[in-house]
Amino acid sequence: MFVDEAKILIQSGKGGNGCASFRREKYIPNGGPDGGDGGKGGDIIFVAVENLNTLADFRNRKTFKAENGRDGSGNNCSGKKGENLIIEVPVGTVIREAESNLVIIDMAYEGQQEVLLKGGKGGKGNQHYATSTMQIPQYAQRGQEGKALLIKLELKVLADVGLLGYPNAGKSTFLSRISNAKPKIASYPFTTIVPNLGVVNLSYGKTLVVADIPGLIDGAAEGIGLGHEFLKHLERTRVLIHLVDTAGVDGRDPVEDIENINRELELYSQELALLPQVIAANKMDLPDSELYYEELQKYCTEHQYELFPISAVTGQGIKELLNKVVQIRDTMDTEPVVFPREFFVEQSGTPEEGDGIYVECIEAHVYEITGVPIEKMLGYTNLESEKGFDFFQKFMRERGIIARLEELGIEEGDTVQVGGIAFEYYR
Repeated sequence: MFVDEAKILIQSGKGGNGCASFRREKYIPNGGPDGGDGGKGGDIIFVAVENLNTLADFRNRKTFKAENGRDGSGNNCSGKKGENLIIEVPVGTVIREAESNLVIIDMAYEGQQEVLLKGGKGGKGNQHYATSTMQIPQYAQRGQEGKALLIKLELKVLADVGLLGYPNAGKSTFLSRISNAKPKIASYPFTTIVPNLGVVNLSYGKTLVVADIPGLIDGAAEGIGLGHEFLKHLERTRVLIHLVDTAGVDGRDPVEDIENINRELELYSQELALLPQVIAANKMDLPDSELYYEELQKYCTEHQYELFPISAVTGQGIKELLNKVVQIRDTMDTEPVVFPREFFVEQSGTPEEGDGIYVECIEAHVYEITGVPIEKMLGYTNLESEKGFDFFQKFMRERGIIARLEELGIEEGDTVQVGGIAFEYYR
């Protein structure tokens, strides 16, 4: 089953907690702190692989979570790191932030690896907090939480050439004639409901990757029918072959068809509308093929389109058409179109306060304060002494932490956790 869009929740692993313990051995009754550090949480890593061509694996599984880091333990034993979670996607998958639809990363290259979410850091054991004035620290650092992000995966096929045309213009037949692709072919509209890719190996060593884009209808740019789903697969192409039915099999006028589809391209994307186009006048093997051909010739001359009379059934004119397309392709940038980054994960999630201190309500009547500055302060402050506790309170006021707690609705008697220490809040 071809699936080109999916929405999933990804979550990196939480860091393990540091351990608060003390060395206890025979003849050493008052050993120093020996709490080990917690292990780092696992990362979420995306890898682009060539042997996938659909996002069908994401239809049923919607949540992907990396492993948490293990807690540290005594005897200076660090916790084990959480395993990274590697998620494979097809080459050409664009990863977007689901709510804003902004591009996080474009997986445009085979083997490309991207760390989308980093795991939380492991907490430090109490051995790190021992000082000359506080030799028996009773607390250890908690592991940092992992990050969660709702993302949208959007597959855009990688092709040099996109085939345009109304349903029944003959695109599937054309693709099967020039390549190893085996698209479904039948005499009714919308035979093609998913993009088909074909690799064309030309006799002089050149190769073309051609995408048969499903037939468009008027209003496609506004999402009518399956417009958006189809048009997005043209966004990486460099050249467009516009197939029209010159025999009028369905009573269509090829000039009107060209103008209608080009209008849809322009409404959807100015970049698409500016791509070089060649017009392929298909079905020239049929008796009524001259019916519209003269008018089509005149139109192409006026609009500076190169016109190639062809027959997808017999192969007439196809070699000349492909030679021209290769010539155009080779004058253009050989790098695939890559969508620039618009959303930066490292700047998302829980906003960091200006001084690097986080204040949050983690459950009813329980608040937690974390961050590098407060961890450093705890490292050189003895809270068991009156002087040390006064210094701690002053630090909390001057850094605006008390004000932040009050903004969050803290009440007298609520619990505040700081660096493994819990105390009741009183004004």
